[in-house]
Amino acid sequence: MASRDALCKKLGHVFAQPQLLERALTHRSYAPEHNERLEFLGDSVLGCVIAKHLYVGYPQLNEGDLSRLRSNLIKEETLAGLAQQLDLGVYLKLGEGERKSGGFRRPSILADAMEALFGAVLLDAGFEAAEKVVLGLFVPYLSKVDVQTLGKDPKTLLQEHLQARRIPLPAYSVAEIQGEAHAQSFCVECAIPGLKITTRGEGSSRRNAEQQAAAAAYQQLKVR
Repeated sequence: MASRDALCKKLGHVFAQPQLLERALTHRSYAPEHNERLEFLGDSVLGCVIAKHLYVGYPQLNEGDLSRLRSNLIKEETLAGLAQQLDLGVYLKLGEGERKSGGFRRPSILADAMEALFGAVLLDAGFEAAEKVVLGLFVPYLSKVDVQTLGKDPKTLLQEHLQARRIPLPAYSVAEIQGEAHAQSFCVECAIPGLKITTRGEGSSRRNAEQQAAAAAYQQLKVR
């Protein structure tokens, strides 16, 4: 079993009650006393800490943008990415079946364990300690992303980019539909005549294809 000391060093917190750390790392497939209750607690801690940090640190953002940012920071994908940075999977206690099936790499299990860790730190040393651990992980992440675009879909980004420059919005049209009714593939064109830009996107639905086409158009605009 990997040394807990290394994990504590990465977290920036040494547990006065090591049993809390063990519980946070225990999946329900391993033992009856697992991390789901700590996960519940950690989810609330995470949401509160991130909300406070965004409110204080980004006074220029409105409520809608703050909510968008918070949602993207506390979602499974982000938490799992942070867990991978900590090599959290090697510390998890998983049942034999879960481990053999690659549970230590599964995003949902990693994200849940991250939340459980936050809950464990709260119980071990209080809110300020939990806040320190959360921000120690999320502040570096925030420094690498564009808070203005994080969580916005390509169509929204493209629309905002064009509106800011008073350029007419793009037109989307279905160029091709392939496959049977139950398994169709759509090809959609995104045209911005004023800029002589036309891109294509493919997807299993018209909406997905439009997003792909918008993403391609947005990338072209960014390099101009």
